[in-house]
Amino acid sequence: MKFIFYIGLLTTIGNINVFADEAVPTASTTKSATDSNSNPASSEKSFEQIVKDSQKFEGLFTLYQERESGQAYFAVKKPQLNKEFIYFSHTVDGLVSVGHFRGNFRANEVISIRKQFRQLEFTAQNTAYYFDAKSPLKRAAMANISPAVLVSAEIVAEDKAKQIFLIKADDLFLNESLEQIKPSSSPDEKDEKAKFTLGALNVDKTNFTKLKSYPKNTAVTVRYVYDNASPVVRGGDDVTDARNVSIVVQHTLIELPKNDYRPRRDDPRVGYFTQRVTDMTSTDATPYRDVIRRWHLKKSDPGAELSEPVEPIVWWIENTTPLEVRGVIAKAVLAWNEPFSHAGFRNAIQIRTQPDDAEWDAGDIRYNVLRWTSSPNPPFGGYGPSFTNPRTGQILGADIMLEFSFLTNRINFQNVLAPTPPKSRRDQPFCSLGVGLQHSNVFGIHALRSAGYSRMEVEDLLNQSLHYLLLHEVGHTLGLMHNMKSSQLLTPAELQSRELGEQAGITGSVMDYPAINVAPPGGKQGLFYTTKPGPYDLWAIEYGYRSSAPSADAEEKRLTQLLARSTEPELAFGNDADDMRSAGKAVDPRVMIYDLSSDAIAYAEGRIALSKETMGKIKSEIPRDGDSYQALRDSFFLLLKEHRRAAEVASRYVGGLYVDRGFHGQPGAKQPLRPVSKDDQKRAMKLLGEHLFGPSAFVLPSDVLGYLQQQRRGFDFFDDREEPLLHDRVLNAQKSVLNHLMHARVLTRITDSRLYGNEYSVFELMSDLTNAIMAVDESGYDTLRQNLQIEYVRRLVKLLDTTGDGNAIPQSAALSQLRRIRQFVTVVSAEGAEAQAHLDHMQFLIDRALRTDS
Repeated sequence: MKFIFYIGLLTTIGNINVFADEAVPTASTTKSATDSNSNPASSEKSFEQIVKDSQKFEGLFTLYQERESGQAYFAVKKPQLNKEFIYFSHTVDGLVSVGHFRGNFRANEVISIRKQFRQLEFTAQNTAYYFDAKSPLKRAAMANISPAVLVSAEIVAEDKAKQIFLIKADDLFLNESLEQIKPSSSPDEKDEKAKFTLGALNVDKTNFTKLKSYPKNTAVTVRYVYDNASPVVRGGDDVTDARNVSIVVQHTLIELPKNDYRPRRDDPRVGYFTQRVTDMTSTDATPYRDVIRRWHLKKSDPGAELSEPVEPIVWWIENTTPLEVRGVIAKAVLAWNEPFSHAGFRNAIQIRTQPDDAEWDAGDIRYNVLRWTSSPNPPFGGYGPSFTNPRTGQILGADIMLEFSFLTNRINFQNVLAPTPPKSRRDQPFCSLGVGLQHSNVFGIHALRSAGYSRMEVEDLLNQSLHYLLLHEVGHTLGLMHNMKSSQLLTPAELQSRELGEQAGITGSVMDYPAINVAPPGGKQGLFYTTKPGPYDLWAIEYGYRSSAPSADAEEKRLTQLLARSTEPELAFGNDADDMRSAGKAVDPRVMIYDLSSDAIAYAEGRIALSKETMGKIKSEIPRDGDSYQALRDSFFLLLKEHRRAAEVASRYVGGLYVDRGFHGQPGAKQPLRPVSKDDQKRAMKLLGEHLFGPSAFVLPSDVLGYLQQQRRGFDFFDDREEPLLHDRVLNAQKSVLNHLMHARVLTRITDSRLYGNEYSVFELMSDLTNAIMAVDESGYDTLRQNLQIEYVRRLVKLLDTTGDGNAIPQSAALSQLRRIRQFVTVVSAEGAEAQAHLDHMQFLIDRALRTDS
């Protein structure tokens, strides 16, 4: 039964977020109320008369809610005026299709409250700039910087004796003044009618669902209802009625912490989320005062090398968590104590389980919670954000949302193949690791079964996967960015040693999106995923969390010495902005997702071989008697996707530049930009020629293809295609790599980098592509090759277009290849009318482009 349960670990994991408030300093109990709505009668009543029949919620701010009408008020004490507070919001429940999902952290900013005659103004402050207090420019600190007045609410009553001002809470929360709830449409969304959107906010239906005030924060939860009388797109099954859609959001106000927390500067060689601050009085080339996001950990014994923290980071396993996985989760979370021990802390991370009769709830930011959801359309595979004090970078709370679909067989196949994550804050990219893990797990299970492995090995794979996911998401909540460069740690041979993997890890960091480590045909199986924080993680945590030195000079010397280690290979770092997952994006092929080993090209070739071998065996494993063929179809296309992923990894070495971010004079630092060697670029092209573009690249098992049937469900085929569209899927894999190899940025980079060491030219690249794509074997011009060759000719024609400002070198290369192909198709003898028609088609396209007579 345990095995059957774990087989579910094939889907997407998410992690929502609850709120931790333990890190926020205690605020004075304050009272506040809201103003809005110009009701003349209310202005005639006294403070006591207005709130006498209301339920009172005391805490940081005091809330009142009338028992009969539900009208809510927000009270502000005079000492709270002209002070700053942290405003934080998150989605309690929503719809993934409009960018809202449970636990989605949203706004995180500094807000001040100011009295302006009979109004209270709530203004968001700009924290992005610094002015040295000693500089005369400090007097111009607000020049051309615009704070945002979010709300101006009428004071409906005043308790003059206690100096408390009352406003209607509606003005603050029952609209989109504090936080934009309905997402804006993107300029590049050309066909808005084709996607589901929210209607107009209905202020009559929008209401408060929960009012809470705690010693350290005040939380107001609102259900926003959007009306659309005549929706064109009615949404998916998660939309009950497209005319009336609800989004539930919690707004939280927190007093700025008052403690001895010391911000720590950011550095480009180590990856933390940051608060960006620009020094407007500096003459430096990089006038940055960015600070990293981290918790306030302080030793209880400052003189000890290893000490318990005054206040540890405590995680609570929500009582919704399946009993079978609580042990795996606890072990993964506590594994972060090893890096903290290197930073001087013992038991910095602690884990507890929420009692079934717990009286606290997720709105109390004193608790960091590992939570679970079971969503009809899981939006993520892992989500571990945090919220901070924007002035200092101090993390005040964090949550991790886990998606139950990760523990089931419920595969959202479209999301697995091409996940489209909801939009996120620019400074904290969305994490889709769990979606990739789901794909990798399915591939790994089929590969293991095909190789004759037992249930025990499969269960081990799934346990390691969940363990890795938790390691990764906890890392985010500690402030760490993704590190997509860490998968280069071991050689392909070393990855087959489980003993070495358990001792050293198989990646330098748990913050990567590595390929699952399944042994190639004939190889020995090592760890599937790394099972503990790696050397980079230990180093990064030491940088972020070791206690500050006594003086500023001593602290800077210590940090400089620690950062000097960044050139050590196992400490390699590259984040999402550096990674090459998208065509033409970034430059360093080592900063890539779903790669593995210090020779990613060789590893990719082994992965393709394993995919092909497994593809031919799955029909004997799937389906079981009594099942439809849906699982077989899903598995087949996941294997095809794995083939594509490996090809994409190899393609990034063509035109690539190795990036070294070591500073000038730093020991071990290399030339910052070094072109990939010609041998490796040619090796990558050889792999692509044989396994993506060549005649034998896709030899699909004919005994499987006729069984790739979707299970019918109602009338779903009105909107979907029942047939498997094999040619489209193969061509899409080839297009994905061509998009990169023929991208304008890549072609320009290849030419530019010849000035500082690159020996592989655009002309050679185009020639190698032509050799691979135009080659034929005894099978001749099969339909898969016809698709690819026509696609390639069309791309060359487009590249040749001289009406724009294109780069002359790729244009010249494209012209040469078109003439070469034209000469080839005019002299080659075709077998059969179909093949001749294909050759004539290519000749027609080329002749039209070259403006010659056919």
